[in-house]
Amino acid sequence: LEESLDISLLDSIIKDTLKSIESSKSNLFDIAETSKNMYKKMQEDLDKVNSEVKRVIDHVDRLDHNYKKARVRLMDVSKDFSKYSETEIKNSYHKAQEIQVQLAVEREREVNLRGKRDELTRSLVKAGEMVNKAEDLVSKVDIALTFLSGNLNAFSSQMESMQQKQLIGAQVILAQEEERKRVAREIHDGPAQAMANVVLRAELCEKLFLAGRSNDVTKELGSLKEIVKDSLKEVRRIIFNLRPMTLDDLGLIPTIKRYIEELKTREGFVATFEFRGEEKRLKNIYEVALFRLIQESLNNCKKYAQAQQITVKIELTSEDINVQITDDGQGFDLQKIMESKAGKASFGLLSMKERMKLINGNLEMESAPGQGTKIRVHFPMKEAID
Repeated sequence: LEESLDISLLDSIIKDTLKSIESSKSNLFDIAETSKNMYKKMQEDLDKVNSEVKRVIDHVDRLDHNYKKARVRLMDVSKDFSKYSETEIKNSYHKAQEIQVQLAVEREREVNLRGKRDELTRSLVKAGEMVNKAEDLVSKVDIALTFLSGNLNAFSSQMESMQQKQLIGAQVILAQEEERKRVAREIHDGPAQAMANVVLRAELCEKLFLAGRSNDVTKELGSLKEIVKDSLKEVRRIIFNLRPMTLDDLGLIPTIKRYIEELKTREGFVATFEFRGEEKRLKNIYEVALFRLIQESLNNCKKYAQAQQITVKIELTSEDINVQITDDGQGFDLQKIMESKAGKASFGLLSMKERMKLINGNLEMESAPGQGTKIRVHFPMKEAID
């Protein structure tokens, strides 16, 4: 009876939470839609400015050509006063002066338009990041609603046996990983919007080159190169975080090595990796679960621990798989966090424990304020290999 009451109370709390999330969902969706509309409008404005820049460049080139012809004409009439009348000389002078003024105005306009284009490009990048964050938030809310809206009592009855828990959990993990693969393929195969600006800048370089303006071409190419490098680096980082391709191709150990090296290179992360035993491929679900465990642990160290040194150790023997992650960070009150049953910290720890339970692994954690954190994972090798 007491257990039933506890479940009912928990179900009531979840329902209240669902109502709160539902009331916020429409606002989050509006924010996402507004962000996308802003991004689209800025992209249109950037396209217009780029078109105007090209038009002004063409006009400047024509004026420059006409100004050279006018100067030649002025020199000719100035040399032979007997051949040309005073009126013709004045007209030649005024024409050259008029073209010179127009040329100066158009060149100033070109400079201003270039500045506006560069400002719009930077704003567009920031707007794109805002759109991604907004869509990610809406997606997370949808996921939370999906998981929380199920009937708690029905879910509890389905989870009575360990075999059912493992089956359902494995399906959830595989579904999550399939989704990550899909998103990674989409980003990898079609970063069209990210490269649209590159195409426009390349067209401008072509125009400048044909106009013989080598100095401007060099500047544009330098800017273009930086944009391509930054875009490529960001796409690769997103793809790797979503689903490291090396995990399928090379396995767990090479992926962990690369992941830690990239953290050290990109973010100055102080971490070391130690491996003992013979490298071998594990079943996909085991490699995925262990990679996500280590990834989550390192993310926690980066965000919360303020650690100076992090060590990741993996040991593969003929009988066992052992993983240990230690840091010398600020630590936390483990019992207090686990008893709170709320917040990112407790959710993250419970998520790691559940991942390990699903593969019959045992996760132990030690931490205390000011004493760092140690995570140990152990499970039998025989279940992890084909």
